[in-house]
Amino acid sequence: MKRSAFLLVLLTAVAGTASAAPIVPPHLGPPGQDEYREFLEAPDHRAFAIAPGGAWGWASAEPSARAAEEKALAICQGQTEQRCVSYAVDEKTVFDATSWPRLWPNASAAQAKRAKSGKALGQRMHDLAFRDAQGQPRQLSSMRGKVVVLHFWGAWCPPCRREMPDLQKVGQALADRADVAFVILQAREKFEVSRQWAQRQNIELPLADSGSAGEEDAGFRLAGGGRIADREIASRFPTTYVIDQRGLVLFSHVGPIPDWSQYEAFLRDAAGRRFP
Repeated sequence: MKRSAFLLVLLTAVAGTASAAPIVPPHLGPPGQDEYREFLEAPDHRAFAIAPGGAWGWASAEPSARAAEEKALAICQGQTEQRCVSYAVDEKTVFDATSWPRLWPNASAAQAKRAKSGKALGQRMHDLAFRDAQGQPRQLSSMRGKVVVLHFWGAWCPPCRREMPDLQKVGQALADRADVAFVILQAREKFEVSRQWAQRQNIELPLADSGSAGEEDAGFRLAGGGRIADREIASRFPTTYVIDQRGLVLFSHVGPIPDWSQYEAFLRDAAGRRFP
């Protein structure tokens, strides 16, 4: 075989290998991506399930595809309050990308009326008090009618710093939506420290002021003058909540989100919901 022909065959083989690389399920961080690659090598019958926020579960060597799917869904559901769905069963990808952004819960009017104050899915988020980006006093309940991305961070927190540019991108992508608001509150540091770091990094998100007095201040302010320990809301930083137009928690995530762009469709869908 001539050298030119050999190179063409080699390049074709390499290109074919690259194109066959598996498509990674959405919302998975590196550990989940590793698990998915392991799943692809596992024996049939096998299934892989995922949920918004990055939870996953999988099973293999089951007596039937149905049994594998049910087991994968159960494992996934044991790790999250969000609804799990099947991504792949045996050799087939069964993921429904169209319905994926609609998986965040949609509480009925009766459920919303009964909702207790808290941070769990379906609960009404604690009514935090803060100053907005213009320095005006606000409380979370005054933002009813909007979907709110409530984000807790600190310039002292390396994962928070790394996440900020990615969070800014989704904020810019949703700049056309007056019904989506970002409330970004610093923890355990004065607002001026957070603001100055953001300015140096060209972060233009509308930062809000939690009122923190510094690193010894381990709480957030509540409307009416009360306080709540920061660890009651955020076990570690960063922590993010998405709150619907009625103040109910739709989604929560502890730690940095691997790819904020994958949440834009979810936020648009949530903002488009209409309630009586």
